[in-house]
Amino acid sequence: MEKKSILITSFDLAIGGVERSLIGLLSHIDYNKYDVDLMLFKHEGEFFPFLPSGPNLIPEMPQYATFRMPIGQIAKKGLIPVAVSRTMAKYFGSFYGDFRGVDEPGYLEIQYGWEFTTPLLPKLNKEYDVAIGFLWPHHFITQKVKAKKKIGWIHTDYSNIYLNQKLEAKMWRKLDSIVAVSEECANTFLKIFPEFKQKTCVIENILSPALISKQSMDSRLDDMKTTNGRTTILTIGRLSHAKGLDNAVKACRELVDEGFDVGWYVVGYGPLENELKDLINELNLNDRFFLLGKKTNPYPYLKACDIYVQPSRYEGKAVTIREAQILGKPVVITNFPTAKSQAIHGIDAIITDQGVSGIAAGIKTLLTDRNLKERLISNVLSSDYGNEQEIEKLYSLIG
Repeated sequence: MEKKSILITSFDLAIGGVERSLIGLLSHIDYNKYDVDLMLFKHEGEFFPFLPSGPNLIPEMPQYATFRMPIGQIAKKGLIPVAVSRTMAKYFGSFYGDFRGVDEPGYLEIQYGWEFTTPLLPKLNKEYDVAIGFLWPHHFITQKVKAKKKIGWIHTDYSNIYLNQKLEAKMWRKLDSIVAVSEECANTFLKIFPEFKQKTCVIENILSPALISKQSMDSRLDDMKTTNGRTTILTIGRLSHAKGLDNAVKACRELVDEGFDVGWYVVGYGPLENELKDLINELNLNDRFFLLGKKTNPYPYLKACDIYVQPSRYEGKAVTIREAQILGKPVVITNFPTAKSQAIHGIDAIITDQGVSGIAAGIKTLLTDRNLKERLISNVLSSDYGNEQEIEKLYSLIG
């Protein structure tokens, strides 16, 4: 039987939940049945060593590497039309955002960036049976790739981002199937775009408990100092508004003020690093709240913590929550719109109110109720969180 040809696209393999999920997907595809080309717009990122040998990596195209590049740098590379289109996108995104009263126009600027720049970008000559866009937006596979079937992924909670819906719907119409990484992620998308209900399905991010457990044994943690009697709290995530880490810092101050002996560590990087450092200084938490930066392998940190906390304002599907549960950790998550698709309150996590007081209250519940904490740990250790069978759903879509 002839192998089906598949193209999978994403931006790069920098540290992040989407990128880790892509590695999980690529690691579970049956390459005896499928010929897979992988197109990464930039051949870089800390997860590159984890790229499995199965897919064929397509050579980098300079024009596609520009989407996270400063406009001045694009111009210096001689890609003047692309630089002009990106400048227009920045203007239109900001203008449209201001007109609509949007606080964060970042998604709009990305959306317009692809709308204006895509006509200037080269096409792929090869024709595929299936083209998969793993990272939004999906202009590349819808306009620059020949394929009998096209599939686009959603990793985002659509109730918390603002886009030009007319442009967004035009992009999704060109896809044959739309894959959301959780039921709630699909629901928030379909509330805005109900017309796509028939072609939207859920395929969860693929996790391997055996691999996570193995990697958790991997390295020494010189930058995570545990103190006798002190509770070690961990959060993993991008240092961005969505992840709610400013609220985490303030919640830490509240806990310390009430006499709780905690040390809170954050694995991740992002645009709010300096702002968070200033807040930590301002609240005099330099000996309590620690930004550890990028970690290619976060699992030893998960293994070493006492409590895992996800203080997010919104999430699509936070893989780190499930990874913490796989490693037997009691988990506190805020009640973001997709939270109930991630955990069951009182069974395998505490789902607490959003905001500073809510985060602090959820942690205090675990610090003061030992029986509840032990019950959560027992429940997650006895649960099977492996979902390697999710790959079968993709095979069904491929046909």
